[in-house]
Amino acid sequence: MLNMNAVYASVPDITQHKFIMMFSEFKKFAMRGNVVDLAVGVVIGAAFGKIVTSLVNDIIMPPIGVLTGGIDFSALNIVLKAATADQAAITINYGVFLSNIIDFLIVAFSIFFVIKQMNKLKKLPPAAEPHTKSCPECTSDIPKAATRCPHCTAVVA
Repeated sequence: MLNMNAVYASVPDITQHKFIMMFSEFKKFAMRGNVVDLAVGVVIGAAFGKIVTSLVNDIIMPPIGVLTGGIDFSALNIVLKAATADQAAITINYGVFLSNIIDFLIVAFSIFFVIKQMNKLKKLPPAAEPHTKSCPECTSDIPKAATRCPHCTAVVA
């Protein structure tokens, strides 16, 4: 096991202090709520991506393949160089690309839908009371506490 005291003993005091300060700042940064929330979001997003990929590959693409005459989209490609005995074929796999586009559209729509629903649940802050009022003579905006309009000098109640 690594003995940290031995490591610290071999480093000058000023470097130890800088290391401890940097580590302390990093720890403070990493434990802030936003960073932890972001990490949780990334993990959930990765799992959600697998679900969407399965949805596209296993549920959506087979019926589309049937509707298009039994086409397997994952097998659609353009051969640039045929396979040889010691080298695989070089292909442009546009079928896989189409599946990935459908993946993206489903994820984008799902995120849009979730955010739209979250925005509906948010309570709007109460409207702030206006600090100005309109002059009855010239319709200029004037401070609410004003008794005379600075633009037309009309008396305002």
